[in-house]
This record gives sequence, structure tokens and C-alpha cells, in this order.
Amino acid sequence: MRGSWQKQFAESPGVLKSAERAQTTVQVLNLEIGGGEFITMAGPCSVETEFQLMATANHVRRCGARLLRGGAFKPRSSPYSFQGHGVDGLKMLARARKESGLAIVTEVMSECDVPVVAEFADVLQIGTRNMENYALLEAAALSGRPILLKRGMMATVADLLRSAQVILDHGNPNVILCERGIRTFETATRNTFDVAAIPLLKHVSHLPVIADPSHAAGYRELVPALARIAVVAGADGLLVEVHPNPDKAWSDGEQSLDFADFEEMMTSLDPYIALREPTTKDDPVTNSLEAVG
Repeated sequence: MRGSWQKQFAESPGVLKSAERAQTTVQVLNLEIGGGEFITMAGPCSVETEFQLMATANHVRRCGARLLRGGAFKPRSSPYSFQGHGVDGLKMLARARKESGLAIVTEVMSECDVPVVAEFADVLQIGTRNMENYALLEAAALSGRPILLKRGMMATVADLLRSAQVILDHGNPNVILCERGIRTFETATRNTFDVAAIPLLKHVSHLPVIADPSHAAGYRELVPALARIAVVAGADGLLVEVHPNPDKAWSDGEQSLDFADFEEMMTSLDPYIALREPTTKDDPVTNSLEAVG
């Protein structure tokens, strides 16, 4: 059955599962993404102030997050919106890593910025607007840092895998795919969460897959439910926006969880994550599922 998928995604042979490569695990400091542990990356959309970032880092760490996300360079739709602190934001992220022990994931927007972002970040995020920016993909790959590759807002799964293939072709096998919702005719949410893409990617690709329920929803009330759906769908982790006071956030406050809501969400995920724990081959439910699969 997998042969038909191999044909559909034939332009991206390096990212497809094979007998030699069933699953890639991406090492980030002392973490393994894709290795069985469910990994949550959490933090503010934008790095605003030292206090905001440190408070968020310490809180999300206490709640179980393993990476701190935060934007130092921000691709904004409006030129009048906050564009990020740039290098000063990166320095704040580095100080937050030192204090909290969390690894850092942040977006890089230009191939010219790759060296400086790679100096401070543990994972380079390629945002949705840059998924097919091949000059940026090549430069990010050559940095040697793990790459978090977000699906473009109008990209197919095949498009996403082709971009991942570009990174692998430039010598970097450490790619994490991110489903963050796509643009459709639906306007009630910010994007349409393509939950089916998660099990599809897990079925055809050896690369880890995470979900971004914040950008998929666009509204904080929906983020916990989409996060639980992502867990059940088989995602290896989450990317979630968290802010001390979302109503005062400089960007994306409407989709950011406050501290109490993030803690509640993380607690709500526990029973769903527990269901994913590997079972023995003697378990009849596991055997029946494998037989159907």
C-alpha cells in the first residue's frame, strides 16, 4: 500500500519512509524530537521585554514545555505592526535559555540573517511565508541547526515535503515538519487545521511532525481542543503561543494562552499522551490494529 504513496511523493524520495529509515529523531540539546516523548514548544509570538520573556519561560517550563519559542524577527502583514527586536530579541532568548534551561526555537526570515540567528537559537524556524524560499532553506540547512519547517498557508503536503527535501539535499537531515493550518474558504478560524495531514505525514515520512494549534485556530478558546486533536492524530509535539497578558500582547494576543490556560491545557493532554504509550506485542488491541493497518 505504501508504494502508492511513494509514487505520489516521488519528488521527495529522501523524506519518505523506507526499510533503512523508518523514523528520524532530531537531537536538540538533551532532547529527542520524534523519539517517542511528546515535546511541547511554548512561548510568546514576539519577544517584547525581558520580564515578559523570563516570566513566560519559567512558567511554561514548570508546566512541562521543553523548548521556548519566541519571535525576534517578525514577518507581519502590516508594515505598521511590531516587527520584532531583532538581535536584541535573540540576546533576550539566550538569557532566557540560560535561566530556564529550555532550548530555543525562533524564526529566521532571510538567508542573510541565518548566521546570527543560528548563533543564538537551537532550532531555526522557517515560517509559513518562507516555506518555498529556497535560498533561505539552503542557507538554514548549511547552518547545521535543526530546522522547524512550517507548512505554507496554501501549500499541499507534497509542497511541504519538497521543501523538506531541499533541506536534506543540502546536507541537513534534522528537519521537523509543522502542520499549522492552511488557508481555505472558511473564515471563522484564522486557518483550517488540516488534522488529516498529521497521520498522513507520519505514515509516509520518517521526519518528526508537530502541530501549531495557535495559528490553526486564531482564537485562544479553541487552542486546547486542537492541541488534544493533534495528540490523538499522532503528532510528535506542539508549538503553542503563551503570554503573561494576551490582551496586552504586541502580536497575536487573540490566539495566545495566558499562564492559567496553558497549565490547564497541559494537564488536559496527559491522558491523551498516555494512550500513545507503546504496548506489548501480546496486546490484542495492538495486534488487531496492526493487522488492519
